[in-house]
Amino acid sequence: MKGRELDYGVHLPVIDFGFERFSLERLCAYVRQAEELGFKAVSTNDHLIYSRPWLDAPTALAAVLSHTGKMAVGTSVALPVVRGPVQLAKALAAIDILSNGRLFVGVGPGSSARDYEIMGIDYEERWKRCDEAVQFLRALWSADGSQFTGRFYSTAGIDLEPKPLQRPSLPIWIGSWGSDAGLRRVARLGDGWLASAYNTTPDQFRLGLEKLRVQLTNIGKDPKSFPNALVTMFMYITAEQAEADRALSETIGALLKRPVDQLRERLLVGDPQACAEKLAAYRAAGVQRVFLWPVSDEVDQLAIFREKVAPLVGASEGIRPR
Repeated sequence: MKGRELDYGVHLPVIDFGFERFSLERLCAYVRQAEELGFKAVSTNDHLIYSRPWLDAPTALAAVLSHTGKMAVGTSVALPVVRGPVQLAKALAAIDILSNGRLFVGVGPGSSARDYEIMGIDYEERWKRCDEAVQFLRALWSADGSQFTGRFYSTAGIDLEPKPLQRPSLPIWIGSWGSDAGLRRVARLGDGWLASAYNTTPDQFRLGLEKLRVQLTNIGKDPKSFPNALVTMFMYITAEQAEADRALSETIGALLKRPVDQLRERLLVGDPQACAEKLAAYRAAGVQRVFLWPVSDEVDQLAIFREKVAPLVGASEGIRPR
């Protein structure tokens, strides 16, 4: 994404919002639509237990690979601590091979204490474990025999084969809502930053990006070549106010347990002009890619976005012209 102002990716619809049943046909149709419309990437999010049924993320991503064309494929984010970093490393190496080297790996500890409870892992240790898991994954994927030994994880005696296609390792992006500690972690451990749309604003993102660039410079990384993306941008584009209100309160608000007014300000719910203005503000703040997540009418919503919103943002390079 170097040198690009703004382009667009999509989230796989792995949450059951109650409108459509899960099926391979539905996922494949959605991904084909995204590829045909020129979206640049498809990613999937990860939970074991949630307030709504949640389709297994690596399985769903692997199932649609043959329909992704040249799009990047990735996780946004996967949970190495909850899933176990060896198991996750094995699955993602396979996805990188089967996608011919198009995988990016977004990771984080996750925000669900219940996920940790059912796996018998202390939720309070999640960040310490996640920091180690990132280094552990890099060592497992490395072809040069790199080793890692920490408090929680060690690669001693493990030679996980086959290795991913990408060298020297898979790119690992760190999910962070933008705290000072989180941005230091992104700079220290990451190859990119994944910010959360419903946990930020353009002004907050701009401030976070400025802090991240300082941290990158301090440790000798080039801020200009360090990519970022905004994930979990839930979307429902409609000129009907009543439809927008229902999507915000009954679907997204019920899922996230956030104030509706806050979600209305941050997410792409409403008429095309208002949605384009929000994206333009993020573009001005330095966001390079936005991952969209339609909450219903998924295939149609991608087309509506391409036809009615993207041209207003002025980032036509992210979506193919008609």
